[in-house]
Amino acid sequence: MPCLPRLRLVLFLAVAPGWTMVAGGTGAADIEGRLEAGGSAAVIEVIDGDTLRLGDGRQVRLVGLQAPKLPLGRPGFVEWPLAETARQALAELTRGRTVRLAYGGARMDRYRRALAHLFVGADTWVQGEMLSRGLARVYTFPDNRALAAEMYAREEVARRQGRGIWGHPFYRLRTAETVKRDEGTFQIVEAGVLRAARVRDRVFLNFAQDWRDDFTVTIDADILASFVAAGLDPLALEGTQIRVRGWIKTWNGPLIEATHPEQIEVLSGR
Repeated sequence: MPCLPRLRLVLFLAVAPGWTMVAGGTGAADIEGRLEAGGSAAVIEVIDGDTLRLGDGRQVRLVGLQAPKLPLGRPGFVEWPLAETARQALAELTRGRTVRLAYGGARMDRYRRALAHLFVGADTWVQGEMLSRGLARVYTFPDNRALAAEMYAREEVARRQGRGIWGHPFYRLRTAETVKRDEGTFQIVEAGVLRAARVRDRVFLNFAQDWRDDFTVTIDADILASFVAAGLDPLALEGTQIRVRGWIKTWNGPLIEATHPEQIEVLSGR
């Protein structure tokens, strides 16, 4: 019988826009010091709410978050609500200013964009500021998940206070029932795990009786040990309430494939 996972307990502080304090009293300088320095450059163009261009020619993708998306020339792409508001906020924070780049994982994506956390002046962590304003969601990857707890704390405060995107139904947290309409989109789902089981090479978290139709989270058995090492045993999640995020696929109903433990937050136990 597996033991219950360690619950993720986070102290959330009310953070006003422009402040730099996050959970546990951690300021921007401390956060920057925990990453690998990547030099500095002036920002000459802000492309959207999470992408900008530097004077040295580099394009930077703000790692760890996802801002509302603009079409940016993509045929048929429908602009997400508040996308221009997010772009303007990032421009206010960075355009014409010198930013410091810092890395906590993979440094470049397939589009040759730098994957960096950005810092301005002595006290502004750009990712934290965008999350605090409610103009982005936390969006981690297996090779880029540094500062997830700090980013979740910022996001949680903004969501509780209905800031930015959190006041718009497009970004509302989904349930196991409502997510059925969201194939092909990135969503955050809060739901109770009814059953957790390993079937051959995959772990399945089910949230209703009919596994052929209900919302499911799957985890490749080859990476199960990395979840357990992080204090999160997926097979011990039965009876817990979780928050999970990812792109919604369809396979016997809506599905999120969890590739790293930071995608899952345990909200309560049995």
